[in-house]
Amino acid sequence: MLKIFVVEDDDWYNEFIAYNLKLDDDHDIVKFQEGKHCLERLKENPDIITLDYRLPDMTGADMLKKIKDYNPEIEVIIISEQEKIETAVELLKLGAYDYIVKSKDIRDRILNVLRNIKKQKGLRKQIDSLQQEVEKKYDFEKSIIGKSKEIKKIFGLIEKAIHTNIVVTITGETGTGKELVAKAIHYNSARKKEAFVAVNIAAMPKELIESELFGHEKGAFTGAQATRIGKFEEADGGTLFLDEIGEMDLTLQAKLLRALQEKEITRVGSNKVIKTNCRIIVATNRNLQKEVKEKKFRDDLYYRLFGITIEMPPLRTRESDIIVLAKFFMDIYANENRVETKILGREAQKKLLSYSYPGNVRELKSVIELAFVMSNTDEIEPEDISFGNDETDPDVINHELTLREHNHRIVKSYLKKYDDNVKVAAEKLGIGFSTIYRMMKEEEVISS
Repeated sequence: MLKIFVVEDDDWYNEFIAYNLKLDDDHDIVKFQEGKHCLERLKENPDIITLDYRLPDMTGADMLKKIKDYNPEIEVIIISEQEKIETAVELLKLGAYDYIVKSKDIRDRILNVLRNIKKQKGLRKQIDSLQQEVEKKYDFEKSIIGKSKEIKKIFGLIEKAIHTNIVVTITGETGTGKELVAKAIHYNSARKKEAFVAVNIAAMPKELIESELFGHEKGAFTGAQATRIGKFEEADGGTLFLDEIGEMDLTLQAKLLRALQEKEITRVGSNKVIKTNCRIIVATNRNLQKEVKEKKFRDDLYYRLFGITIEMPPLRTRESDIIVLAKFFMDIYANENRVETKILGREAQKKLLSYSYPGNVRELKSVIELAFVMSNTDEIEPEDISFGNDETDPDVINHELTLREHNHRIVKSYLKKYDDNVKVAAEKLGIGFSTIYRMMKEEEVISS
């Protein structure tokens, strides 16, 4: 229900507005003829107030101020006989949603404004709901899986990081979950309702990084056809995550240092200084101390980034977490593909524990997804598990695909391995000829 207060001292107009609003069953209408009586019931937190500009006990402007001081989320529609533009502008500046002059079409105008308010409130609810989902997703003790002492140490450092704006440097091998930790810090901090902006320095050409971070003005360089804000401005009020910071060019490191020290940036092609307020989290798989000694990373930037350091342990040092993670990935994969989850057999567990995982958690996830697909029963056996150095085409396990796409890639891999011999491939996979022929027809999986 949408609670609406109608504040109007004219009996006829009061009844007229209330009657038309009551035609919608989703409206709960409360009528007032004096401002003070409305103010006394503001604790009920109405969604909308239609407010007569001239009341017997106070002006519309005074009333509007009191309403907005109590709860700025209450939308106020001013209804007046005044047609002065200056009056309307003044009230809109004070926070009125709209200003409607009493006329023949007032009913349609009020209903149209209500529709717009409803749309906005609906969008706000969706945004709040999405925000809650994101926060739930990055509840770090649920999103970062593990029970080892190494992971418990990470939890302790995240807990320290979320209660401050100090710079955080996350180190560790590729695939250990550095960005996941950065998101966990952001979405559990006071900045969680603002933007989390991630930039992978290694993934961008060096000549474009400055424009990407600081933005550019129209005509600043060839191809700059319009002004564009950079990631610092985009992350204002939130968190800027600079992944693979060790890959940054030395010249750009100097500009980044100035931005961090002065908390201001200048767009490429402009002299205007823009203040920024974003929390900085960086990540690297390099040893920055070593990079500083070798003159590949600026020492002044290194010390500027010297805040909380979170070192993500490689999976091979977290043996007690491997099976926990494997079962977690099995459940996630089953849920995403709407199939029953499987049991991880004892011998399969031994095989998983015998491997070193150079690709860390990311590799384990791919290995488990492939094993899920390869298993013909409700239990994953050792023969279902393939690592990157096995006979299976590595391309099959290095992509996040649906169950159907995995099946097609596996069939294609076996056909390629056995020179398009459908009979041999079917025997090796334990499936019928017709299954392979159907896949061939659907997606022409035989390699050309």
